Amino acid sequence: MTDALPDLSVPLGGGYLLRRAQVSDAEALAAACVRNRAHLAPWEPARDDDYYTVDEQKRRLVLRDASDSLGTSITTLIVDGAEVVGSVNVNDIVLGAFHNGHLGYWIDGRHTGHGLMTRAVDAVCTHAAELGLHRLQAATLLHNAPSQAVLRRAGFTAIGVAEAYLRIDGRWQDHVLFQRILEPVAT
Repeated sequence: MTDALPDLSVPLGGGYLLRRAQVSDAEALAAACVRNRAHLAPWEPARDDDYYTVDEQKRRLVLRDASDSLGTSITTLIVDGAEVVGSVNVNDIVLGAFHNGHLGYWIDGRHTGHGLMTRAVDAVCTHAAELGLHRLQAATLLHNAPSQAVLRRAGFTAIGVAEAYLRIDGRWQDHVLFQRILEPVAT
């Protein structure tokens, strides 16, 4: 991993583009969060009203940009023109003997069921391999079959169940853990 942010702009078909998030995306990201508040609530931590504001999204994007610059995260958005319709992120990147990161993602409720998220997750996995990561992990709620299908189609395998893993929708919930061993990229 390097301090410089390598270019990331991947056409996903149908006019969709996966690209690095920018601080200037705060307004479009806030609009996507507001639009998908009910759709995403069962799958995310409880959010206060401030989360859905442009100011809070800008604050979060500034922090993500700093983390991305340090090589401890990768923050991307799926866009359809100027509209944000999803995100795929790699968090908690650890190098050394591990070279691992944790994958997270969400998609606008109007854009589900067309393979868009699978293509975006696969593109982020390819990018992570190009950056030298060896492995990505992901976790889904036990009953989140669509998210598990995305991971399986993108080459992830289930590796176990973690009890009370994350506080989602206001309560500690069990998750299925997945991993994908990334193919080394020849340099």
